[in-house]
Amino acid sequence: MLTLHKKLIVDDQGNPTDVIIPWAEFLEISELLALDLDEAAIYDLDQAKADRINRNNEAYIKLDDI
Repeated sequence: MLTLHKKLIVDDQGNPTDVIIPWAEFLEISELLALDLDEAAIYDLDQAKADRINRNNEAYIKLDDI
């Protein structure tokens, strides 16, 4: 479970405007949300999703072959 340590920044009326989190936690969140992937990796994931939706079983490697 990810624990998020944050500092909330508010305006003069007390409304939240920004949040500050530790850099290490930001990096962990980015990785969990796949925000750190390059365009090629995103393309590969999109292609794998399309293969799954279209039931293109030939696009996959059998577990026994790994």
